[in-house]
Amino acid sequence: MIKVQQQDFDLAAEIAELTRGRTDIGGVVSFTGLVRDVSDGAKVAAMTLEHYPGMTEKQLAAIERDACARWPLSASLIIHRYGRLMPGEQIMAVVTASAHRQAAFEAAEFLVDWLKTKAPFWKLESDGAAESWVEARDSDDTAAGRWEKG
Repeated sequence: MIKVQQQDFDLAAEIAELTRGRTDIGGVVSFTGLVRDVSDGAKVAAMTLEHYPGMTEKQLAAIERDACARWPLSASLIIHRYGRLMPGEQIMAVVTASAHRQAAFEAAEFLVDWLKTKAPFWKLESDGAAESWVEARDSDDTAAGRWEKG
């Protein structure tokens, strides 16, 4: 399931909805990304996330399908927010559920790594006086590279 939204989310409620009535699930793994108040040593007063509606959901669904093809997932959820966010606010969440924990852990890690490098979101950070676009990081590409099929 894919949710791209401006409003905040309640992760516990989302997990409860995802797993309601499911007795085939033996493990649920979740990751929540938050806005930090420092980026590359610079103060962050706010972050604005932009995306291209339609294209974003399509790309997130493709990433989710890839995870489901690689691991035996019973359920999965990607939530990604957009708009102006403040330090401490939730940006995104990934939830994976499977009969066994290893698949859920690996799929969650894959989804987070690929969302960082393949999801079409643009981040504009503000320190309160100036704004700058966040550039792609080599460390994110390296983390995602281990999932490349070879």
